[in-house]
Amino acid sequence: MTGGTPSAEGTAPVLDGWRHVYSGKVRDLYEPDGPHPDGDVVLVVASDRISAYDFVLDTPIPDKGVVLTQLSLWWFAQLEGVVANHVVSLDVPDAVRGRAMVCQRLEMFPVECVARGYLTGSGLVEYREGQAVCGVPLPEGLVDGSRLPEPIFTPATKAELGDHDENVDFATVAATIGADDAEHLRTLTLEVYSQAEHLARERGVILADTKLEFGRDATGEIVLGDEVLTPDSSRFWPADLWAPGGAQPSFDKQFVRDWLTSDASGWDRHGTTPPPPLPADVVERTRARYLEAYERLTGSPLAL
Repeated sequence: MTGGTPSAEGTAPVLDGWRHVYSGKVRDLYEPDGPHPDGDVVLVVASDRISAYDFVLDTPIPDKGVVLTQLSLWWFAQLEGVVANHVVSLDVPDAVRGRAMVCQRLEMFPVECVARGYLTGSGLVEYREGQAVCGVPLPEGLVDGSRLPEPIFTPATKAELGDHDENVDFATVAATIGADDAEHLRTLTLEVYSQAEHLARERGVILADTKLEFGRDATGEIVLGDEVLTPDSSRFWPADLWAPGGAQPSFDKQFVRDWLTSDASGWDRHGTTPPPPLPADVVERTRARYLEAYERLTGSPLAL
């Protein structure tokens, strides 16, 4: 499998038959130049860009976009009995083969649907302030990395590029999109998490939490969109190294975060100056973690 590498600086590749319409932190979106055999679709291309602390870094992580796309496709297949997804074709331009999907256009819900089975990150911050996360009360005595009594739905508002998502309670989601849709999204999110957590655990990986995005298709059905259960949207931990009480080793961009906040980078996280370029060893170690996540979860090395 091969794939083109869109620029880390955000310049999307020019693709014959497709018109670039949007670039996010990682993905570039295209519309067909004319009528498409699959109807109202978009081409979703995962670049090798990497973001941290709300900055898109100048240094790409080679093959990261291929990992995100291929792992998403693998998870979509595992979840077929739980929820429909937006992928309609892998007939994509050669320049982005392996890192792109043709997807049906959805009316996306303005909610980040987060499921947590373990306490860490922003959930831990909220818990320490009021022993609850997104309005869900939790037992006393939990620490960083604790497994929760049961998975919880902890939604967030979708932020504009460069801003932080904001955790909200279920009532806020219901007021935003309606009680029936909010209940449906909560149920789907927890069902996806439950199945994925069980499958990952069988492979020696803990799925601590994950962020999902849903939309409504032209028939009104709620469909799983964007990426799913990748190291960019989820926290994956090696099960054999899990030790509650502190930060856990992870299959994601933790090497990048650690270097950026170290004295070696010379970067002020709380300032306005963009992060400096990443050293080669940080790039390679991060790439290796993404590839290891794919291999551990799917049971096969990624064909590149």
